[in-house]
Amino acid sequence: MLEQLDLSQVNWARAQFALTAMYHWIFVPLTLGLSFLLAFFETIYYKTGNEKWKIITKFWMKLFGINFAIGVATGIILEFQFGTNWSNYSWMVGDIFGAPLAAEGLFAFFLETTFFAVMFFGWSRVSKRFHLLATWLVAIGSSLSALWILVANGWMQHPVGMAFNPDSARFEMENFWAILFSPVGISHFVHTTSSSFLVGCLFIVTISSWYLLKDRHVDMAKKSLAVAATFGIIASAFVGFTGDESAYTAAQVQPMKLAAMEGLWDGEVDADLVMLGIVNPAKKAGDDKDAFQLEIKVPYLLSLLANRELGSFVPGVNDLVYGNAEHGIVGADEKMVIGKKAIHQLALYKQAKEQGDQAAADIALVEFNKNQHYLGYGYLSKPEDIVPTVPLVFYSFHIMVVMGSLFPVLFLAILFFLYKDNIQQQKWFLRLSCLGFLFSWIASEAGWVVAEVGRQPWAIQGLLPVSIARTNLTTTTVQMTFFMFLAVFTLLLIAEIRIMLKQIQIGPEGE
Repeated sequence: MLEQLDLSQVNWARAQFALTAMYHWIFVPLTLGLSFLLAFFETIYYKTGNEKWKIITKFWMKLFGINFAIGVATGIILEFQFGTNWSNYSWMVGDIFGAPLAAEGLFAFFLETTFFAVMFFGWSRVSKRFHLLATWLVAIGSSLSALWILVANGWMQHPVGMAFNPDSARFEMENFWAILFSPVGISHFVHTTSSSFLVGCLFIVTISSWYLLKDRHVDMAKKSLAVAATFGIIASAFVGFTGDESAYTAAQVQPMKLAAMEGLWDGEVDADLVMLGIVNPAKKAGDDKDAFQLEIKVPYLLSLLANRELGSFVPGVNDLVYGNAEHGIVGADEKMVIGKKAIHQLALYKQAKEQGDQAAADIALVEFNKNQHYLGYGYLSKPEDIVPTVPLVFYSFHIMVVMGSLFPVLFLAILFFLYKDNIQQQKWFLRLSCLGFLFSWIASEAGWVVAEVGRQPWAIQGLLPVSIARTNLTTTTVQMTFFMFLAVFTLLLIAEIRIMLKQIQIGPEGE
């Protein structure tokens, strides 16, 4: 079966899904972040009765609506690709993966879209209290949508609460609550939403700073900056805490991802944390080349962060590929042997069932159950296949961390200059602030790259490689749709940018 795989088709299918996910992720963090900021702005208006806050709320609401509409379009296409390009995946895990997505549609998306209409068009049609409630429900619905989607994604990263049915060759749900409260899913949710709050805050910072540079809508810009910077500092604290928790969770259940994030090829006791570095792109598993061309480390810190314990061992790429008996780590080579046994016993079980030999089927099933925990490894060609693209994961992780560390400094500086009432005189600072949204978007995209590239080659961690999860399409077919989506998404992005720029140019007074 492995020899018949068209790897070019698999790679094009991966590229198409990555393309759609990356474009979709341009819009999602801004939707999550802006929705709560809108709720804060309107709450201030509700409490004070000051019409200026109503104008501010309606202005940011227009930009939110533009982003929301295009985000929905890309999200629908993304979900369709599970059926078009990844039909084996959909067949094998549809009972589990489909449940959170269905819950997202029933309990979150409907809530969000229903009250979106009230929020957008109900200013003069409903009471102030009900309109405020609608705005908060849109914000809550946006986060609930993220929750269910990230629960599904978290299950792919750490499959729990399920069992494999050998008769149907499908993974079936056994414990919904284990899936919902998976530590990976929860850590991804809280980190993603808190980082999205930063994106929303820096979007407002960027536009408000531009207004101040142009000496336009000064009062609105200062009020918006005050709210965004205050919320941004709080969000930054959550991002730091949840980021640490996400890294700790990865160390426990996805040690290869952590090794790639830190460029750690050989495991260490009291492992150092690489703060900054230039990785050696020629480094491969099993060779003796240097891992870095340049590196700046903090002694012992990786062991503390990964295991919450000094003196602990952090496995590297080579330990996970080839094993480390001293530290009880089973290598991918041994797991492949066990996985191939599981595949063989599953085939014997199906054959015995077809022939009506129940005794032989029972024996094969017992052997399969002994080995099924490494089922996915049986489809790999070589142990080194479990290694993700280390330079991409390493740089993405460190870009995310470095930029995320600078954002709270920016927010504090904004509040300081607002307190001194001289922010308009700080032209250099306002120009720098105009780049805030761009940097936040880069950091957010980099985090998504870490989450998804870091778990390769797995569609479901340890159980289903992407090479087996794909649909049996021709390479040409996937290539054609790849470039079609590229064109459509690019046009949508250009349209959003042009519409937003026009609305920003008009400003809050252009009712």
